[in-house]
Amino acid sequence: MVRYSLVTMSFLLHTKAQAGLHFSTSSTGLFIMDYEEAVCALNTLQTNVSVLDQVQRERSELPELQLQAMRGFLHRTGLTVDKLDHLNIIHVTGTKGKGSTCAFTERILRDYGFRTGFYSSPHLVQVRERIRINGQPISKELFTKYFWEVFSQLDATKDSHGVNMPAYFRFLTILAFHVFLQERVDLAVIEVGIGGAYDCTNIIRKPWVCGISSLGIDHTSILGNTIEEIAWQKAGIFKPGVPVFTVKQLDRPMTVLQDRAKEIGCPLWVCPDLEQYESGAGPLSLGLAGQQQRCNASLALQLSKTWLQRYRQSDDQLAAPIVENRLVSQATAFKPSPIMVKGLEVTEWPGRTQTLRHGPVTYYLDGAHTTGSMKACVHWFSQEIQQEESSNRGPVIRVLLFNTTGERDSAAMLKLLEPCQFDFAVFCPNITETITENNADQQNFNVSVENMLTRCLDNQISWQSLSGTETKQGSESELLIKDRLPLLAKTRTHTMVFPCILSALQWISQGRDAVLATAGSPYLPVQPSVTAKAEPLREAAQVSVLVTGSLHLVGGVLKYLDPSLAS
Repeated sequence: MVRYSLVTMSFLLHTKAQAGLHFSTSSTGLFIMDYEEAVCALNTLQTNVSVLDQVQRERSELPELQLQAMRGFLHRTGLTVDKLDHLNIIHVTGTKGKGSTCAFTERILRDYGFRTGFYSSPHLVQVRERIRINGQPISKELFTKYFWEVFSQLDATKDSHGVNMPAYFRFLTILAFHVFLQERVDLAVIEVGIGGAYDCTNIIRKPWVCGISSLGIDHTSILGNTIEEIAWQKAGIFKPGVPVFTVKQLDRPMTVLQDRAKEIGCPLWVCPDLEQYESGAGPLSLGLAGQQQRCNASLALQLSKTWLQRYRQSDDQLAAPIVENRLVSQATAFKPSPIMVKGLEVTEWPGRTQTLRHGPVTYYLDGAHTTGSMKACVHWFSQEIQQEESSNRGPVIRVLLFNTTGERDSAAMLKLLEPCQFDFAVFCPNITETITENNADQQNFNVSVENMLTRCLDNQISWQSLSGTETKQGSESELLIKDRLPLLAKTRTHTMVFPCILSALQWISQGRDAVLATAGSPYLPVQPSVTAKAEPLREAAQVSVLVTGSLHLVGGVLKYLDPSLAS
């Protein structure tokens, strides 16, 4: 528990009362705040929608002007950008694969015996997942302690500086830096939030090495509509003299990266294929499934090796020559150390090409949310399902559980998924359950329930159009939201829309998932006609469920399928 005075707590009384939550008091009369209360206070900073709109209007401005406010927030907490230099940072950006690259890199360096910090986004189940020490989310006690240290300083100085509190992601970034400095990590692996040049993590001045994973089209309202504009934004994390490694890119974005590296004055190297590394014991084995993870692993090897070279200037064993050519500087593959080999093999990164087998129900979870990452997801799922189904002697049912957020092109992603031949396509918003008590970690106040459910219905219509299913008109095609949230939308052939993740999972599993059945949540009632449609799910020898389209959806599913993540 953390104790603070009435001055700090005055900010929260109104919002907490509205949420129906109450503070405890100690014998001294001071407020005692726990983890849940800290997360509720954090949620009051959820202004991301308006912040993104503002960024879009101001994206033509120099990154230095965008980051000025971030430096001001940092200063108000007692930190300076100079202090961040002591974190020995590895800074990673990209469109897809940057989180996996960071996970590989952090695991390798942790296995070398270093005390690691790892900042990533978004979280799946609990917000403290974003800030990790030695691979583990910081404890609820540490999160609460450091949260109030930062929050109270910012709250106490907001009037004198003429500005309000930082938005949600900005605050968490400041909190992560504070935690890593207080916990005295040997290094910090920092994943960029959105873009690079304008991202609030880019207050970092002197990273030890930077990385760029695969580039594609995403966040176009902020980063631009072309791959060249997006590449320019990603290259904004380049710093003079700091080595940069990138996976192989298409010619157009690669040209932009080269030009930016030349302009800023930093060496840019392209990672070799993973197959080129000499492991001495056959192909390198990865803890993360999917062909796309191989380029992420190669990038992680180069980042780890370069960081170690900086740390151990005299270590010649890990040194690898750089071969120059006309187009790019090519990083040469090297023989990974046994620690590197093992680190790649045991890396875990939930929600990305993850498989969970719960008796007759197998879940395939991947937070793919761009067309590029969805192509990789489909390739991975197709390979996994082919292997799984070949060993079954009875009927197998394939189910898609899908949702998207923001400006993502749902129709384009559903088109990529259509060849997977799903028997059921299920859609639901990123709401874990219709009653949100004690679920502050996964609350989102930036979009209405009506908008979320409307998107689900739009996704359903898109799927029906792709699969040739007739769409009925009239009252049956509407999801009415008036006095309360309905338990289930009207159904159409092989497609369902549910109001929350729990109700969707309960219908899909039909009581056959022992983990879900013992989760302690009551089963939500459905109409008899809806229950009848689930007969194939009850009779199938195997039910294969692909959960994709949104990391927030995957996180909500994992809350129920892997209860340890919520403990």
